[in-house]
Amino acid sequence: MNTRTPALKSRLPNVGTTIFTVMSALAVEKGAVNLGQGFPDFDCDPRLVDAVTDAMKKGLNQYPPMTGVPVLREAVAAKISALYGHAYDATSEITITAGATQAILTAILAIVHPGDEVIVLEPCYDSYVPNIELAGGVVVRVPLTPGTFRPDFDKIAAAITPKTRAIITNTPHNPSGTVWTRAEMLKLQDLLAPTEILLISDEVYEHMVFDGQQHESAARFPGLAARAFIVSSFGKTYHVTGWKVGYFAAPASLTAEFRKVHQFNVFTVNTPVQYGLASYMADPKPYLELPAFYQRKRDLFRDGLKRTKFRMLPGEGTYFQCVDISAVSDLGEAEFCKWLTSEIGVAAIPLSAFYGNGFDQRVVRFCFAKKDETLNTALDRLAKL
Repeated sequence: MNTRTPALKSRLPNVGTTIFTVMSALAVEKGAVNLGQGFPDFDCDPRLVDAVTDAMKKGLNQYPPMTGVPVLREAVAAKISALYGHAYDATSEITITAGATQAILTAILAIVHPGDEVIVLEPCYDSYVPNIELAGGVVVRVPLTPGTFRPDFDKIAAAITPKTRAIITNTPHNPSGTVWTRAEMLKLQDLLAPTEILLISDEVYEHMVFDGQQHESAARFPGLAARAFIVSSFGKTYHVTGWKVGYFAAPASLTAEFRKVHQFNVFTVNTPVQYGLASYMADPKPYLELPAFYQRKRDLFRDGLKRTKFRMLPGEGTYFQCVDISAVSDLGEAEFCKWLTSEIGVAAIPLSAFYGNGFDQRVVRFCFAKKDETLNTALDRLAKL
C-alpha cells in the first residue's frame, strides 16, 4: 500500500512564516512588550458587546443575506455619505465582508485575469502581493519615496502599461503612518482618468487621522469613486480585530463582479455581529472621536520616544509610529528587531518586511494601540537606549 503523501506544486512558493508570527512568538518567549503586531490590548466598548449579545438572544443566529444584513449596509452607506459626500446604494453597492483582508482578496480575484498587471506601492500590507499572485496577476512594485513615504506620481505613471488592470492604494498608510493629501488624490484621479485601470482603495485606518487633517477617501473624488473598490474595517474602528468584519463599497457593476466571488469564497458573515454593529453605528460618536483617542496615545508614545536616540518619522495617521534606528544600532532592521525584543524587551517590526526585495532603510515600526500602562512600560525599556 502506498502511504506517501502526493507532492504538490505550491501556489505561493515564496511565502513562509511571516515576520509578524516570528516577532510575536519571540515576544512571548522573551516576555517582551509586543508593539509589533497591530492590534489593541484593551477592550472594546461594552455597549458593542451588549448589542451583539442582544442579537444572539433575539435568535438572529442563522444565515444572513449573502451581501450582508440590510440594516448594516444602510448604516455603512449613511456613514460614507455623511463623511465623504458620496451616495452608495446600500442594496447594490455595499457588501459586508469577513474583514478587510478578505475584501481585498475577493476584489483581486474578481477583476484580475492571468497576465494582468497590478501596481502596488511599497512598503505595503503583506496580503497584497500573494493575492495578486493567486489570481495569476503580475505584481508591479512602485516604491513610495523613502523617508517620507509620499507617492511618486512620475514613477507610478512610468509603471502603467496596456496590461495594467488595477492599482492598490492605502491611506492612512500601513506601515508608515503617512496620510495622502487632497492634492495627491487629485493627481491620482488625473493620472487614471484616461485609462481603464481600477482602484482598490484600502482605507481600514480611515478614522485614525491626526492634527486636524481629514481622511481623503476615494469616495470624495467622483473620478476615483467611479472606478474604486473601497475597503474598510469594523475591527480597526471599534477595537475588535478578532471579529474579522469589514465592508466594501463600489459602483454597482463592480460590486456585481465582487459578489460573484464573495458568495463562493465566504458566502456571508456572521449574523449577530452584523446586527450588533448596525445597532452600535446608530451613534456616530465612537468613530468621530477615534482620531482624538488615538492622537492622545500617539502623543504619549512620541513624547516618551524623545528620551531615546530614535529619530521619529511623522505620524500622520494609523496606530503605527515609525522610527529611524541609525543612531541606535548598526544592525539591519530585522536583526535589530530581534535584538530589541530579546535584550530590551520590546517587540517591533522591520519595514523591510513590507518590501519584496527586503529594502532596508534602517526604519522599524511600533504599534501604539495599547493601554497607557503598556506603552509606558515599553517606553521605560526603550529609554535604556
